[in-house]
Amino acid sequence: MRTPDETRPPWPGEPIRIIAVDDHSLLRDALCQLLDAEHDLRVVAEADTSVGLGDLVASTGAHVVLLDVEMPHHHAPSVVSELTVRFPRLRVLMLSMHDHGPLVHELLARGAHGYLHKSSPRDSLLCAIRGAMARDPQVMIALPGRATPETAIRGAGNSLSPREREVLTQVAGALSNRQIATRLGITEATVKRHLRNIFEKLGVASRIGAVNKAVEARLIDPAGKGARPLSVPELVCRRVM
Repeated sequence: MRTPDETRPPWPGEPIRIIAVDDHSLLRDALCQLLDAEHDLRVVAEADTSVGLGDLVASTGAHVVLLDVEMPHHHAPSVVSELTVRFPRLRVLMLSMHDHGPLVHELLARGAHGYLHKSSPRDSLLCAIRGAMARDPQVMIALPGRATPETAIRGAGNSLSPREREVLTQVAGALSNRQIATRLGITEATVKRHLRNIFEKLGVASRIGAVNKAVEARLIDPAGKGARPLSVPELVCRRVM
């Protein structure tokens, strides 16, 4: 029997149940209309504040919360922590007009399953929701592209070997270590070794940090088409480790 503070994945054929939280009513209304137009998604509640959000999740049995980062009387990292501790299976996706790197990483560390800039296209949002609820969940970041200084591009580019770029491109394409090993014809241990080297060379501590840095430096294309300037917004998916 499900207790009030537990959530469950949707049954086969059941729509993903979503709560939209944004203090801008026009944007929230448009978001709800967009989601309700999809046969496999259903908005079960909307709110203009995060106050009482946990009780709303419990009463609706929501699977996903779309949470605005900037709202009055609202500290997004704390709210994410509270929700993910209380509802371990809940997927929280952040929406924002800003792309402040440290905040993005903090929210993901607190348990958010995605961070999307509000300028992101419709398909990015739908991909984030469905990817978060997949059997092998994905984390998505969709941010506007930023110009990178040529010196940074050159320095980062010289630091990665062709094989390391190849591995990192597969990571950006949401492949697991096992899938990367199979696709590239190498062992899973070799993939892990390449990732350790990539982390050290790029000065990052995670897969998502490595992908973001490589994308900003135009070293890889998340779509898997080689290194080239990316369209805006840039889109990165990865599987949860």
